[in-house]
Amino acid sequence: MAAFNLKINGVNKTVDVDPTTPLLWVLRDHLDMAGTKFGCGIAACGACTIHLNDTAMRACVLPVSAVGDQEVTTIEGLSEHGDHPVQKAWLEHDVPQCGYCQAGQIMTAAALLKENSSPSDEEIESAMNGNLCRCGTYTRIKAAVKTAAKNM
Repeated sequence: MAAFNLKINGVNKTVDVDPTTPLLWVLRDHLDMAGTKFGCGIAACGACTIHLNDTAMRACVLPVSAVGDQEVTTIEGLSEHGDHPVQKAWLEHDVPQCGYCQAGQIMTAAALLKENSSPSDEEIESAMNGNLCRCGTYTRIKAAVKTAAKNM
């Protein structure tokens, strides 16, 4: 066990965990932050996507020891009142069905739009590739990303 000082959603948090513990389980089991979801455990589905210094990362395979002093942003920290342009576009386009993948989808889209404010269809598809949606709302996801891009 080791103590790690993490900056999560702008707040400093200290956890005492095994250094190999994936950030996903630190968030969910040690900090009671359930917005980041467990899907596959091998970084293949995107449900656990968070931002590490504004870059989309899969928390299920990111050991807490690799975080260091980098800023972690979870779905809970994307916006204070759920009013980030991506979140608003998600509602406008009725993207969520079961909702399980949505936190990861939203975090991936927000990272894309922070890096590229006017992505092409191909750039959206490339960035969102690997974020799996069991309900198949990919067409609505792409439309929501386009709407969010216009509103940012």
